[in-house]
Amino acid sequence: MEQLVSDNADKSRFEIHDGGELAGFAEYHRSGDEIAFIHTEIDPRFEGRGLAGGLARAALDAAREQGLAVLPYCPFIRGWITKHPEYADLVPASHRARFGL
Repeated sequence: MEQLVSDNADKSRFEIHDGGELAGFAEYHRSGDEIAFIHTEIDPRFEGRGLAGGLARAALDAAREQGLAVLPYCPFIRGWITKHPEYADLVPASHRARFGL
C-alpha cells in the first residue's frame, strides 16, 4: 500500500497515511527556527510495518529542508536520531548532551 507523509500544520503534527488511512503522527511545537518533537504515535493496526521510521525520516527531512533546529523531546524521535547519526546535526550542538546525542 502507498504510504504518504504530510505536515498538518493546523494540528502541529506530521501525519503518515497508509492506503489512504491515517496510520500515525508525530506531534511538534514550532517556535522561530526550532521544531520540538513532542510525541509520536502509530495506530496499533499499522504497527510492525516500519511506518514510525518512515514518519521520523520524513519529518526530520522536512525540518532540514526548512533550516529548522530539532529538539527531540519525543523518545521515539530521539532514539531514531541515535540510530541514524547522520541526522544528529539537526540538533543544536549546545543541546545534544541534554538529549543524549
